[in-house]
Amino acid sequence: MATEAAVPTASRPSRWRIALRHKGVIAGTAVLALVVAMALLAPWLDTVDPAELDPSVRNAKPGQVVEVLRDDGETGERVARFGTDHLGRDVWSRVAYGARVSLVVGLTVALLSVSIGLAIGLAAGWWRRLDGPVMRVMDGLMAIPGILLAIALVGIWGGGLVTVILAIVVPDVPRVVRLVRSVVLSVREEPYVEAAVTVGTAPLKLLWRHVLPNTVSPLIVQGTFVCASAMLAEAALSFLGVGIPPEIPSWGNIIAEGRALFRVHPHVIFFPGACLALTVLAVNVLGDGLRDTLDPKMAQRG
Repeated sequence: MATEAAVPTASRPSRWRIALRHKGVIAGTAVLALVVAMALLAPWLDTVDPAELDPSVRNAKPGQVVEVLRDDGETGERVARFGTDHLGRDVWSRVAYGARVSLVVGLTVALLSVSIGLAIGLAAGWWRRLDGPVMRVMDGLMAIPGILLAIALVGIWGGGLVTVILAIVVPDVPRVVRLVRSVVLSVREEPYVEAAVTVGTAPLKLLWRHVLPNTVSPLIVQGTFVCASAMLAEAALSFLGVGIPPEIPSWGNIIAEGRALFRVHPHVIFFPGACLALTVLAVNVLGDGLRDTLDPKMAQRG
């Protein structure tokens, strides 16, 4: 213990450097990088128009060579990597372009939920008069299952990408608020914060300089889990027919459209389902790795 205490603080690696060397963080980041690359580079990854119909090649098996009509009017051949669906649409192209929807929904929901929850949590934790009313509203929202609340909101506001994002944000905000509020209540009891209050430091300055930095690590971890749950929620809403419009390829829509022929042509559901599961798993692994390294309590247990 004495040797460990004698080590200068400056020579110890920061928690962020330790996080970057964590196996879970590395694995999750690598998989997410591949998914992002697939989404961004979809037009150049041997894909076709994901909405293009070709009944002559419908229900082709993965890896099957199919005939296509080129732009010059000539007939050619291409390999259907993931096969085709019941309308002759290329499943590989739809999966690649569908990754864009899932990533946009996940990242946007995470950013909005963290931003809104941070503002409300700071206010509720610092100003006691707001704490009671705000937290009762948050408790009321958390009492409703998130997917049911999202379905109700989509039913009220109508379908569409923006509506789905907002409908998923509303159930996720209370969880972020509770996290931020707990951090604020803990930090405001610290001696240096009490000393700053005694000398008359403005509340907003206190929140900015002393409270907000303490919320960064837990919010980043919470944001990864919100991102993963948002992608699953979008897929569930699209599968139920109340999410992304059918003309926009998303992993949930692809699974929903292929469920009727799952026993005969399982590839239509397998590939988007596998991509969704792998992406959500990668985000969760990344979040677990960040929690293990950025949370001091978890670091002490390890």
